[in-house]
Amino acid sequence: MNGDALLSALDLPAGSRVDQRVPKKLLLDNGAPTAADKRIINDGIEELLWLAALKPTTIGVPEYRDDVREYLEIAVLRLTLRVAAKATRLVELVHRAVPYPLLLLTEHGNWSGLSAAHKRWSQGQMGNTVLDGDVVAAEWDAERDDEHWPAFRDALALGQQPRTTLYSLFQGWIDTLYALHAARTTGAFAVASNAEHAAARRDALQECARLDAEIARLRAAAVKEKQMARQVELNLELQRIEAAKVAAAKGI
Repeated sequence: MNGDALLSALDLPAGSRVDQRVPKKLLLDNGAPTAADKRIINDGIEELLWLAALKPTTIGVPEYRDDVREYLEIAVLRLTLRVAAKATRLVELVHRAVPYPLLLLTEHGNWSGLSAAHKRWSQGQMGNTVLDGDVVAAEWDAERDDEHWPAFRDALALGQQPRTTLYSLFQGWIDTLYALHAARTTGAFAVASNAEHAAARRDALQECARLDAEIARLRAAAVKEKQMARQVELNLELQRIEAAKVAAAKGI
């Protein structure tokens, strides 16, 4: 699955398109807190394009304001990375640098993916925005995901997202990315039926990810362990964590 197919699936109206190159200097000035991050940006990014600006005047969805955040528009960008780029860090840096909620299409070698993250006002710097939670990313995996493509493609379309406010629209895209992650466990792609279902699914997926990391740690420790008694302890703990993951997955 390439970036063009994902972009086409979003079905963005022509009136929202910007199609302008974003200079690296903007990222270096706004999204690179350390010298190491500046090197990662300079060495890893081939091109960054601002594809579209989704706002009330371009898509007919009202803006959103509360005490925590202000969503006047959603930016859609396309990030092309070099082969040796540190993709995960670069995706996070781009999300941090852009002051608007951002739907980011990333291409890195032979894979493509989408990511999104909510933004909120900074508590320490008046007028600045920061990430509100983790970046939610879905890298397309042909082996696992191709059977889900028709349903995922249809669910991505702008017209399929909630339209009450820009915040609800953006949350709809985040929930669609979570739905793809859920399909990898359940075997069937389905968008959450309501907000409560979506929240429960997010919690279950995050818990499964945490348990997967613990399972990997225990397996690595068991391979290295020489003492039989300790191996038994690790294997029993591994069985307990695996059972917990099965239970957590039922909430997906």
